[in-house]
Parts: sequence; C-alpha cells; structure tokens
Amino acid sequence: MNKYQVTLTRSSISCSETQIRTLQALGLKKINQSKVFNDSEAFRGQVRKVQHLITIKKEK
Repeated sequence: MNKYQVTLTRSSISCSETQIRTLQALGLKKINQSKVFNDSEAFRGQVRKVQHLITIKKEK
C-alpha cells in the first residue's frame, strides 16, 4: 500500500469551514507540519478538498 507525506504549506485563515474541518481531520494545525497517511479513497477525497493548502510527497 502506498504512503504519502502531507505537509500544510499555506494558512487556512480565509478558507471555508469545511476546508478547515478537513485539515483538522487530517491532523494538520500548523504551517510546515507533516503527517504520513496510507492511500485510500477517503484520504484522496480529503486531499482533493484542500489541495491548494498542502503539498504531497510519495514515501517509499
């Protein structure tokens, strides 16, 4: 199963409430904070919702 490192790169100050809740669900609170996730459909949907605020790198 693929793993991805997600890093919050932009502030969520002017984002909609649903985007802020998506970031909270991903566990990203501070800029430059990173988390590693397994690939799943739910994860892909969350990433698509906030793709303009994060960067994604595939882990080996």
